[in-house]
Amino acid sequence: MRTCGATPGGPSLAGINLATQTVIQGVILKAGTDDCVPNGVAVTNAHVRLLDSTGEFTAEVPTNLEGQFRFFAAPGSWTLVVQAPGARVEQGVIATQGSPTDLVIHI
Repeated sequence: MRTCGATPGGPSLAGINLATQTVIQGVILKAGTDDCVPNGVAVTNAHVRLLDSTGEFTAEVPTNLEGQFRFFAAPGSWTLVVQAPGARVEQGVIATQGSPTDLVIHI
């Protein structure tokens, strides 16, 4: 899978004790036919919002230079809202402690 150097799913979890953490992470990619990359290019100017199971705002992070993001959250149902220039995507996720939820989201 080519992603312009972005790690699919998100940055390395080296050094994080996953047995005690609930991690939601991923990479935001812009699909396109003119970018010469089959799976898109990293979106570096997006914001990813985390909403709880009732739709309440919990946190927001910008994507890094590789289009990656990460949240540490409680186990359960969450909604991610990705906002970037000209695009908005919502995606539901189920997070579990001890196993990272890795996402590749195309906008």
